[in-house]
Amino acid sequence: MELRHVRYLLAVADHGNFTRAAEALHISQPTLSQQIKQLERLLGVQLLDRSGRTVRLTDAGAAYARHARDALRDLEAGERAVHDVQDLSRGHLRVATTPTITAYLIGPLMHEFHRAYPAVTVAVTEATQDRIEEDLLADALDLGIAFSGVHATGIGADALFTENLSLVVGAAHSLAARSGPVPIQELAVQPLALLSRDFATRNHIDDHLAASGVAPRPAIEANTITALVEFTRRGTLATVLPDAIAHAHPDLRPVALDPGLPSRTVELLRRDTAYHSAAARAFTAIIRREAGRFQL
Repeated sequence: MELRHVRYLLAVADHGNFTRAAEALHISQPTLSQQIKQLERLLGVQLLDRSGRTVRLTDAGAAYARHARDALRDLEAGERAVHDVQDLSRGHLRVATTPTITAYLIGPLMHEFHRAYPAVTVAVTEATQDRIEEDLLADALDLGIAFSGVHATGIGADALFTENLSLVVGAAHSLAARSGPVPIQELAVQPLALLSRDFATRNHIDDHLAASGVAPRPAIEANTITALVEFTRRGTLATVLPDAIAHAHPDLRPVALDPGLPSRTVELLRRDTAYHSAAARAFTAIIRREAGRFQL
């Protein structure tokens, strides 16, 4: 048995089709089929059900594939460890953040990291917290920046700083001229622009409002902070943003609520059993050093 047998099986399982899997692997379909049959002979069991329009793993194939994915993930981590350069004269780092954090935190961090380690390349992605944890467990990421809470098994977390949220409006909005805190119950009738429900920030907001007996009426839902800022600064909608974002836009106005919105803890996430490269360790040191700047 060779590693290519395992990779070929997983490709067919992922694509559900020999033709598409062969194209992705850059081999011919007959070669792929032959290699899979060879693996089945070696194991003495049928791994794929070829009877339907979509090729599926058999029960035995699914059990084997689960362990095969874990093994490949660890082997690839080992390969990265072998090639890791401790002096950071080269290297690569994979980081993901949630949208609110991207809007104010990742820019300064990348500036500091690149200034310190210009030869290390970085891939930055933006995703929901659930997706970040899934990718960490699949070894598709080195580090994630998200929020405290109940994490998936195998995810380790280090607290960085506390993020404060505020109701935010444009300068022309009627709430901008209000003196004193606005009762939180008014959000039941205020047109709001909020992140879509697949983001942790939206769930955090909805849970807090529900505890106060408020059912918000989002006029617009978006999946980017940039869109929320654009909608809000024009004066007809209100939104909820971290204070760091509101303070960075002079045409936005924070509005005090009674009771106020809860704070939350920003955390650095990683897979507990993952190999941490020199680049990942260097980034971790920078974000811990810089975290105090975002404690508003």
